[in-house]
Amino acid sequence: MNDWNDHATLTGERVRLEPLTRDHAKGLFEAGSDPAIWTWLSLRQPEDLAAAEAMVEGILGDPARRAWAQIDARTGEVAGTTSFYAMDARHKIISLGYTWIGSAWQRTGLNRESKLLLLRHAFDDLGANRVSWETDINNLKSQKAIERLGAQREGVLRAHRVRPDGTIRDTVVYSLTGPEWPAVRTALSSSV
Repeated sequence: MNDWNDHATLTGERVRLEPLTRDHAKGLFEAGSDPAIWTWLSLRQPEDLAAAEAMVEGILGDPARRAWAQIDARTGEVAGTTSFYAMDARHKIISLGYTWIGSAWQRTGLNRESKLLLLRHAFDDLGANRVSWETDINNLKSQKAIERLGAQREGVLRAHRVRPDGTIRDTVVYSLTGPEWPAVRTALSSSV
């Protein structure tokens, strides 16, 4: 418990979260073929396998990030990716994000189970006090998904980021705290 450098494989019934490696690039390229996935993300859609490999290299090069490939446990296919980032062991805080899943896996419960596994890891294994999410103010789909997890909307960071197209975005911030986790864990566990 409390090894903040831990980057274990997390396994559920629908999804297996494997620490991201270069070997996942081809699957991510295939899963990310729908341009709609990339509308609100901070990355551009990879145009070819080489771009997907470069994207993975960039993710792996970020020492403050723990990225996982989301693997469909039933088929073994790469469905998407998700990450812990801005981790602070002293204050026991983690941000959860950089998440996307291919269109074929959206609204299947795979991403919801993924979040349950990550939240269990954050709160139960690492002893986090707080997990937060950030999303584009225009990404209503993401906001609703985060709210369905039981996270609380905290506010809006104005002019917080620059989108890949150069426009300025406001960011909606959500969080879940340690004292809130037991009730959220029960609710999520019963709905996965």
